[in-house]
Amino acid sequence: MDRRRFTLVGLTAVAMWSTLGLLTAGSGAVPPFLMNALCFGISGVVGLAILLVRDRSIAVLRQPAIVWVVGIGGLFGYHFFYFTALKAAPPVDAGLICYLWPLLIVLLSGLLPGEKLKWHHVVGALAGLAGAALIVTKGGQVAFAPQYALGYGAAFIAAFVWAIYSLASRRLPKVPSDAVVGFCLATAALSVACHLALEETIWPAGAGEWAAVGLLGLLPVGLAFFVWDIGVKRGDIQVLGAASYAAPLLSTLLLVAFGHGAFTWVVALACVLISGGGLIAAKDMIFRKAS
Repeated sequence: MDRRRFTLVGLTAVAMWSTLGLLTAGSGAVPPFLMNALCFGISGVVGLAILLVRDRSIAVLRQPAIVWVVGIGGLFGYHFFYFTALKAAPPVDAGLICYLWPLLIVLLSGLLPGEKLKWHHVVGALAGLAGAALIVTKGGQVAFAPQYALGYGAAFIAAFVWAIYSLASRRLPKVPSDAVVGFCLATAALSVACHLALEETIWPAGAGEWAAVGLLGLLPVGLAFFVWDIGVKRGDIQVLGAASYAAPLLSTLLLVAFGHGAFTWVVALACVLISGGGLIAAKDMIFRKAS
């Protein structure tokens, strides 16, 4: 597979992440860390089973300490700070700050060996950020207040953690994506600990809510992390970063399609900004001449 195809594989993660809003809405009142534990537990166990069925040795999980630091730090660290931000600051403010991570990936990618940051990468990412801001704020204003400083700080850390995880994964090209199985299992275990310490236990109610949790664990909190790992290691990481702003837009469109919202001028403008930004960022990939 060439760089373009690996990029397309990575983009399927963005498509899966767009289902988070709809599936989470269908999962009931399960608290965040318990939801994290259930979803990562499902993805980790299913991934481990697939490894064994495919006769792939679980020796793939024997990785150097730095690999575990990067993997667990990315998956668990991002979600820990994201949930902390949502509890300590208004969700709109925290969500907008967290969505700095695609822009950070694009800007920091210029530090990677063999990568060159170009003007259209930055323009595309900024257009995507503007579109995401419209989606998150619904066209309204954001008033950052000092009393929510802890939440804002946690949101910034979450954005940096995911950006650094994605960039660090590219610096570990020899680590197989199968190792993500171990990261998921470790994240599930740490999420259980956080749940027991911080939350009241509320299980999914009924088959419908359990089905939503299962789909979350299989797709946006499961397979998505494996294909994202493939994309950031071998694809165009700058295009992936800019295109990631499509996730909140697609999520909103899915919610509208299933009757959880309305299609407004804000959504329409966000469509133009995010899709246009993605096309600008991917200019070289789309219009590259065949060699």
